[in-house]
Amino acid sequence: MIETLKVTKRYGSSVVVDDVSITLPASGITAIIGPNGAGKSTLLSMIARLLPMSEGRVLVDGLDVSLTPSDRLAQRLSILRQDNHIAARLTVSDLVAFGRYPYSKGRPTVRDRDHIQRAISYLALDDLADRFLDELSGGQRQRAFVAMVLCQDTDYVLLDEPLNHLDIKHAVAMMGMLRKAVDELRKTMVLVLHDINFASCYADHIVAMKDGRVVHQGGPDEIMAPEVLRGVYDVDIEVETINGRRIGLYYR
Repeated sequence: MIETLKVTKRYGSSVVVDDVSITLPASGITAIIGPNGAGKSTLLSMIARLLPMSEGRVLVDGLDVSLTPSDRLAQRLSILRQDNHIAARLTVSDLVAFGRYPYSKGRPTVRDRDHIQRAISYLALDDLADRFLDELSGGQRQRAFVAMVLCQDTDYVLLDEPLNHLDIKHAVAMMGMLRKAVDELRKTMVLVLHDINFASCYADHIVAMKDGRVVHQGGPDEIMAPEVLRGVYDVDIEVETINGRRIGLYYR
């Protein structure tokens, strides 16, 4: 499991993440939701050690991320940021192969190549394996980046806004693939999501943040309640149960 202990991030006098102590369960999908500026992406980046903490500790299965050697941490936890910009012109296969770097150090073995091929196939990218990334649609490119993260073969996978720039069709397909990976490959995924209905339909656990703090956490049935959502987003949200799932209605 992932534990944050009084984690805080400051930029000068501005507190972006404020004294967050939470335990994220092992296995399943945890969705982190909340309005813009709530500190969601910053918290995820500190868990992955991409950003230094101003205060606090993060433990991954008891390992302190600030003290654990990079190679060891990279074999337990992987992250996909929302701003994925690669200057080099790479094929899908080249990109996915980066996921094996913590193991191969750039010299892939037969085992590494097996992992690469499995990740490409798992994300249904076989026909695109030799295509360059700049020749792909946004949805195809996003699948390639997710394949790279899965190829890293970590127990914990952190995804910052994996639905960013995806239309409805590709967003639904992406969430289905992530749910499948969790269920079949026994991964633990932590996702930053803006769409509360995707969180409700696909996540096992939801963490709601506001103003740098965790204000609610629990299962979808607990979080998808009008009074809870009103406190998080400062807007009235009706909640209906449709096909056994709690759906937020916020259009007027």
